[in-house]
Amino acid sequence: MTVVKKSAASAGAAPAGNGVGHALRQGLARAASSTIKRRSFLLRAGLTAGAAGMARHLPFNVIDTAQATDAAAAAAAAPVTKHTVCTHCSVGCSVEAVVSNGVWIRQEPAFDSPFNMGAHCAKGASVREHGHGEHRLRYPMKLVAGKYVRISWEQAINEVGDRLLDLREKAGPDSIMMIGGSKHNNEQAYLMRKWASFWGTNNCDHQARICHSTTVAGVAQTFGYGAMTNSFNDLHYSKAVMFIGSNPAEAHPISMLHALHAKELGAKIVVVDPRFTRTARFAHQYLRVRPGTDIPLVWGMLWHIFENGWEDKSYIDQRTYGMEEVRKEVAKWTPDKVADVTGIPEAQVRAAAETLAKNKPSSVVWCMGITQHHVGTANVRALCILQLALGNIGKSGGGTNIYRGHDNVQGATDVGPNPDSLPGYYGLAEGAWKFFATAWGVDYDWIKSRYGSKELMEKPGMVTSRWFDGVLEKNQYIDQPSNLRAVIYWGHAPNSQTRLPDMVAAMKQLDTLIVIDPYPTMTAAMHGRTDGVYLLPAATQFETQGSVTASNRSIQWREKVIEPLFESKTDHEIMYLFAKKFGFAEQLCKNIKVVNNEPVIEDILREINRTCWTIGYSGASPERIKLHAANKHTFDPTTLKAESGPCAGDYYGLPWPCWGTPEMKHPGTPILYDIDKPVMEGGMPFRANWGVEHNGESLLAADGSATKDSEIDTGYPEFDHVFLKKLGWWSDLTPAEQLQAEGKNWKTDASGGIIRVAMAHGCAPYGNARARCNVWNFPDPVPVHREPLLSPRRDLVVKYPTYDDKASFWRIPTLYKSVQAVDYSKDYPLIMTSGRLVEYEGGGDETRSNPWLAELQQDMFIEINPQDAKNVGAITDHYIHVETPTGARLKVKALVTPRVPPGLVWMPFHFGGWWMGEDLLPHYPEGAAPIVRGEAVNTGWSYGYDAVTMMQETKVSLCRLARI
Repeated sequence: MTVVKKSAASAGAAPAGNGVGHALRQGLARAASSTIKRRSFLLRAGLTAGAAGMARHLPFNVIDTAQATDAAAAAAAAPVTKHTVCTHCSVGCSVEAVVSNGVWIRQEPAFDSPFNMGAHCAKGASVREHGHGEHRLRYPMKLVAGKYVRISWEQAINEVGDRLLDLREKAGPDSIMMIGGSKHNNEQAYLMRKWASFWGTNNCDHQARICHSTTVAGVAQTFGYGAMTNSFNDLHYSKAVMFIGSNPAEAHPISMLHALHAKELGAKIVVVDPRFTRTARFAHQYLRVRPGTDIPLVWGMLWHIFENGWEDKSYIDQRTYGMEEVRKEVAKWTPDKVADVTGIPEAQVRAAAETLAKNKPSSVVWCMGITQHHVGTANVRALCILQLALGNIGKSGGGTNIYRGHDNVQGATDVGPNPDSLPGYYGLAEGAWKFFATAWGVDYDWIKSRYGSKELMEKPGMVTSRWFDGVLEKNQYIDQPSNLRAVIYWGHAPNSQTRLPDMVAAMKQLDTLIVIDPYPTMTAAMHGRTDGVYLLPAATQFETQGSVTASNRSIQWREKVIEPLFESKTDHEIMYLFAKKFGFAEQLCKNIKVVNNEPVIEDILREINRTCWTIGYSGASPERIKLHAANKHTFDPTTLKAESGPCAGDYYGLPWPCWGTPEMKHPGTPILYDIDKPVMEGGMPFRANWGVEHNGESLLAADGSATKDSEIDTGYPEFDHVFLKKLGWWSDLTPAEQLQAEGKNWKTDASGGIIRVAMAHGCAPYGNARARCNVWNFPDPVPVHREPLLSPRRDLVVKYPTYDDKASFWRIPTLYKSVQAVDYSKDYPLIMTSGRLVEYEGGGDETRSNPWLAELQQDMFIEINPQDAKNVGAITDHYIHVETPTGARLKVKALVTPRVPPGLVWMPFHFGGWWMGEDLLPHYPEGAAPIVRGEAVNTGWSYGYDAVTMMQETKVSLCRLARI
């Protein structure tokens, strides 16, 4: 061992003006005035542990020498705190950004946030670097002879606009696909859907398609709304929590604080995952499930629940429809079959079922381990049914709790660019279009004229997960006039999608490829083109303001922290500039003020308030949300309710539905389907969304199953003008409200009067129904097990086959049985699955460009069980090839670990910038490549899509390893 003696200076004997004190003053002053790297700062400052510890408790300016200064300059330089929200996962952590002279100089803990209570994960703690990132796209660029060259915004708007207008003329408006993001605030996401509608296409989508579209469909078709029922904080009331296909310790780290608090209070923790995760180490029970067998596991648990009479019989009788059909399917899944299919011993399945049944209220939490399967919607519904059988829905501490992946993927889903609906899930029927045409102040026939036909106007568009098939498929098999010929990647990373070799082939065929993003993303380097590519620098969410919806449905306000850097522009300004080019700027902003080409965010939110009655965004005005942001400290971190102050009675962020107009002061809904509260205090029943009866059975809730203080003490249909008149409540409307409500229902009454009167009588405007255990309009009315398309268990493929191929599904053919018919398992014997890391997020372009995070995880890797590693000669930290049935050959580092079982390998999905061993650095714009680059796991991922939503399959495929 080498011993180094301390110098006199480092020992604390430095003369005045030298040593630690002087270096500290200089280092802190430099940190306050410029962006420097942490490691460089520590080296230059020469901090000892004692000095660093002291400095943590001091503002940066207390050590500087006092100097006379101009009063005006001092006032301008005085630090101000801007309140914003982390731009990573969906927990909604508050960030306090300290700004001086327009420069974001540091972050402070937001101790008053009821969500994060001053805590941050690694990503949240480093968001300042996102605002001041050195690897951002700085100005518009175009690809010329294989090289990116700088152009002006005027040139970019004109050239891109001319190309798109030319395609519109030659091939129709549906020749364009717009892939939006879930990083946009609510107002930008809403404007994007409106923008696409006025262009004349439903070929618009965003991140939710490939992360939680199966959740939205499955939960909505069971209960009424496609969202998390409770909150992260509400776990404090749980007596048991099952995490299945969810690893919040890494994917949603701050949410784990609430789960661990629940554990401290006595909650039992059950974790179901093929891999022993960082979440699993906190579990009382860990079940290692074979990927793709979640339904047999859930039915196996229900088998024990029904067998032992642990179900909530009265809840089932009063508030559910179709549980008898579920019982018939569950009866098939005897313990021996469950053990054979899932790989989990019977005793473990029974123990997990007993834990949830005997420790109520119990909560079920899932994430993409459940959703990203070709049976993802069925997986989701099975978990919903489990919670209905236990009577856990609408209960504090219970619920189906879906932890969403991006900061505004919930909000973008609610009001943004969905191919099958207008904002607020209004659908695409003529009535929905006419409602929005009136709200937008434009003529319905004018919007219709923008589309290729009325049929296309009312037909769901193509989806994010399959856009490249819209390019490559033969035209006669596509359900629209033209193949896709231009694609706009607007805040979305291509490496988060599967089948990347097919995507590259499609990129090469496009007329035009456009990327609008703060970072160029892997799109900029992987396309293989020499021209026809445009990169446009969008501002980050720290360079604009607006609202953002957390996973628990709370809506928070972000203040602008800094002005857009370099030549970046906000997304809504870019939309407006293109709208001017296309000739519909006036219609786009008919009710929205525009200042210097930038639509006013507050006006957009007010338009959302006037249109999205369906999900209760109507009560969440800019003023109310801003008031919450300024008074976070008044909200209880368990109930989320403000007991005093200007927001007294409200729940933090007005979690939707926040019914009626802002003036009605609905407090928001902390727990969906809770009938123990009055409607005006956040209570609500299941939604009456499917009529009043089916096959002669009532779909309405039983007598006595209404919300507290309801004047109708039984089930009832949704409210419209006819129902209101039959009840004798029509006269409760003002004359002005009657004029607008005549002929309308609660969703299309622009006055909000029908909602107001229904709530005044203690009723939910959407009715009071039963939750559906039998969803007759889905491929499997009751979920059934279907083996993964690339299953290694060929014996089970025969017993539990997949769906038939579909000739047209979301406008394109989709394969199922023909893919499953090929046995790849002999040549590719290992099950391949994927997941998240705590250091990175999404496609990773932003986080891998952050030096604070890049040093934490520098290499793409694969986790291999020691037994499999021995068979192939894999060694930790040495490269190995991963080969898949698609022909892909990925070069990644091995991590030999028992976290994964024999026969299964795991890779993170945040990497990109390599292509089958080749570093794509030369193909990025100069200075804009991520610091950390590696193989994208989705380069090797195989075919597979959910049978309802076209969610991509990313949790079960096959591979083999080859030593380099």
